[in-house]
Amino acid sequence: MKIQESSEDYLETILVLNQSKERVRSIDIVKHMRLSKPSVSVAMKKLRENGYINMDSDGYITLTEKGDKIAEKIYERHEFISEWLEDLGVNRETAMADACRIEHVLSDETFSAIKQKYSGRRCRGCDGCKQNLTPD
Repeated sequence: MKIQESSEDYLETILVLNQSKERVRSIDIVKHMRLSKPSVSVAMKKLRENGYINMDSDGYITLTEKGDKIAEKIYERHEFISEWLEDLGVNRETAMADACRIEHVLSDETFSAIKQKYSGRRCRGCDGCKQNLTPD
């Protein structure tokens, strides 16, 4: 079963927040993604029920192995695609916004081919997404 794009975004956000915070709670996701508390609460419940996250009794969220695998995949795509678009001459804001959409629809085969073809041509490291994917 394919995971929904919004679920991928939540998992990616948890991963990104974990890079700057020792522990992540739903309120951190609310602030980072600029969504309502009820929306995030419903999403966290679904992610927990489907085995993508764990939530302890204090409300701290961790990715399961299954959730981490998806989050890492989406994050890698986002970083690579946004940098690649910038290298093609797309301005940073547009590259970040486009990468946020493209990262979800590319097949593994297509992403792998693009990455293989253009990895050696990348000229600078991506310093994080300014399109609300960098840690707050």
